[in-house]
Amino acid sequence: MTGDRWSALAERLGTDLYLDLQPDPDAPTRGRSAQLRSRLADELRSAIADGRLAPGTRLPPYRSLAADLGLARGTVSSVYSELIAEGWLTARQGAGTTVAAGTTVATGFGAPGSAGASFTTVVSAPRVAHDFSLGQPNTSQFPRTAWIRSMRRAISSADDSAFGPTLPNGSERLRVALAGYLARARGVRAHPDQIVLTTSVLSALELLGRSLFRESVAAEAYGLPFFRDAFTQYGAVVSPIAVDHDGADVTALTDLTAKPQAVLLTPSHQSPIGVSLAPHRRAVVAEWARATDTFLIEDDYDGELRYDREPVGAMQALAPDHIIYTGSVSKSLSPSVRIGWLVLPPALVSTVMWAKGMREPDASIVDQLALADMIETGSYDKHIRAVDSFIDAAGGR
Repeated sequence: MTGDRWSALAERLGTDLYLDLQPDPDAPTRGRSAQLRSRLADELRSAIADGRLAPGTRLPPYRSLAADLGLARGTVSSVYSELIAEGWLTARQGAGTTVAAGTTVATGFGAPGSAGASFTTVVSAPRVAHDFSLGQPNTSQFPRTAWIRSMRRAISSADDSAFGPTLPNGSERLRVALAGYLARARGVRAHPDQIVLTTSVLSALELLGRSLFRESVAAEAYGLPFFRDAFTQYGAVVSPIAVDHDGADVTALTDLTAKPQAVLLTPSHQSPIGVSLAPHRRAVVAEWARATDTFLIEDDYDGELRYDREPVGAMQALAPDHIIYTGSVSKSLSPSVRIGWLVLPPALVSTVMWAKGMREPDASIVDQLALADMIETGSYDKHIRAVDSFIDAAGGR
């Protein structure tokens, strides 16, 4: 049977529905058909009552369910009719058979001692009118239309191999697109093979922590807590670097008791102070890294979103063989789009790439293809400019 015929058959037969109709081995074989009919009706009632089939859920056509369960069509049809009469199900011409609204649901989920508490009550995050949490993007600015178009184009044009297992460095198409974009927009010097895709800056730092820097790291004294945690969880000692109006005081690196394996910096936009690393300090720390053969980790935090000052390029180009560059789309697009990256010196690529495993373990390759399309078509650039303008107009300065 060809692929098209399988697709047509699947569409005609409908959705899957799991029901446990295993017969009682001790039951008499006589009357087995009636037993299965009764078991099917009981299983459907139970699935509705315990919430597995929520109100509004569409059931498979009776022909499809009969084929899946190995029952006669008339048996399934009569059970559907029985449950419709009892009020468990509803049926409308052209809409199929669905679970009736208002059916009792006892989920069984709840806090200790609160039998019958609803599952959503337990796990739902509190809703707030105004979120002033640090570093939160304006989610209303997510480019829904552009993302949908890029996703459609990416999926339609992708080779079949794109949907198979992927090497741990991620989608080649996105790595090529990113290499060009980062060179043009951030001044980063990178070949696509130097890029390892991750799900976030945090996952990128944790990858570095477990694969390369397990002994000692220096980081800005003020910054996001996960910066330190990404390395200390693997045993590294993190030494603080003072921060002032010119950014990290990199001259203090020479005063550390022991030379760190790596130094983590946010040269474009230090958080939470908000300053950029001064040009003379950039030059000093790049030269120090070359002279001491130490790696710098550059988190390009908010590097693209420059609504209140002149653009500040990435520091990576000052010492490409000693600076590891990392970034993500968590601020430019959304933290829900799990895409980040590392641009590595050539000598580190193999170690970091294979530390992820034999294949990409976490990221969505389909999302990576959509982002690649946005970059290739210019939609990503348009979105960045739109976000800058929005923040500026909203009083970002």
